[in-house]
Amino acid sequence: MRLRQICCHPKLFLQDYEGESSKLTQCIELIKNTVESGHKILLFSGYTSMFEMIEKELKENKISYLKLTGQTKVADRIDLVDKFNEDENIKVFLISLKAGGTGLNLTGADVVIHYDPWWNLSAENQATDRTYRIGQKNNVQVYKLITKNSIEEKIYELQQKKAKLADNMLSTQNTFISQLSKEDIMKLFG
Repeated sequence: MRLRQICCHPKLFLQDYEGESSKLTQCIELIKNTVESGHKILLFSGYTSMFEMIEKELKENKISYLKLTGQTKVADRIDLVDKFNEDENIKVFLISLKAGGTGLNLTGADVVIHYDPWWNLSAENQATDRTYRIGQKNNVQVYKLITKNSIEEKIYELQQKKAKLADNMLSTQNTFISQLSKEDIMKLFG
């Protein structure tokens, strides 16, 4: 966990750290360019503490945003979603991966940024799927910010291996499951 935090921003691990984070700098540049091009962004992170630093940068750059975390009251979530989808002036929605992974319709955005990779690719995919809902009129671009030669790169590689394994397991032509009889399958689950 600590290695992942350092990749996000050294300050998440070293409280007295006063330097910059190249990842945060890159993220803010991506946000500025995206907003200038007329797009709206969902930014997901597994670390809500990272949002404080992102918020500071968004304020300095006069980019309007909303935030949804596990601390957000359930009753307020729908209001935040509606506000983001309807208000063209709000350009960024910061969402914790766990709080915003399911049940939200966020078609107001057409850009998704995953600030840090999550061990479970399905969680990231569910978060991205918030933009692929009925009513989405634009193509959606997805960015994954991954620190090179780090634990994040290893997580990404593991995600790809898991996805390939799942695809191979579910492929009806190449899977051992397709060769099992009904009795064999019943024994597996019986």
